[in-house]
Amino acid sequence: MNILETRNLEHEFNGYSVLKKVNLEIRKGETHAIIGPNGAGKTTLFNVISGMYTPSKGKVIFKKKDITGFKAYKIQRLGMGRSFQITATFDNLTAFQNIRMAVLSRKGIRFNLFRFVDKMNDVTTETINVLQNLDLWEACHTPAGMLSYGKQRSLEIGMALATDPDLVMLDEPAAGMSADETHTAVSLIKKLTKEKTVVIIEHDMDVVFSLADRITVLNHGTILATGIPKEIKANKDVQAAYLGRLEDE
Repeated sequence: MNILETRNLEHEFNGYSVLKKVNLEIRKGETHAIIGPNGAGKTTLFNVISGMYTPSKGKVIFKKKDITGFKAYKIQRLGMGRSFQITATFDNLTAFQNIRMAVLSRKGIRFNLFRFVDKMNDVTTETINVLQNLDLWEACHTPAGMLSYGKQRSLEIGMALATDPDLVMLDEPAAGMSADETHTAVSLIKKLTKEKTVVIIEHDMDVVFSLADRITVLNHGTILATGIPKEIKANKDVQAAYLGRLEDE
């Protein structure tokens, strides 16, 4: 069963087509990677699906509901979590406060009630559990902006997951990480996304092939191929457009 579909999805910027009739199917419970050269339209696709942009044409179907044009916060409340290519934590807030904000968001608690949150034991318990799963409990009182880059990325993934989404969308979670940080991030994603559906954009092919059940390749705004990792590795069109290019670098 598909949890997410795009149907003939198109998006333009100032008359330039970035997405062209994209038909994507994400199966419930799978980890699905979206790869492709720079400028292929990967992040634009994420932005359209998650409500950051309204598509020029086509539809986005999430859990059998047409969410085309919905605002991002409404899509989040339907059960979609999102991380970003550039770290999007609140640098002046502690790791604890960042995660607590995500937990509060899932519960629909508005900002003007934040002065009461210290008395919300269930929120505190959930926040502690998330931080412990992230291996960030020792840094709970550290401002996010003072964490190492790898821990900042882990915190952002935790914020996306603290909303308890049915579908998690991760935009280059290993970008800028060292080899050790990348290994930690892959292990963390595997641990925290069990029994969830994950869609991931990632340039690091080791990360992609470590995590993905299926892979979709975008090129010039269109889907070039979709398949299991073995099929994508063997696809000559994909090798020519993307994988071969990476091997040459």
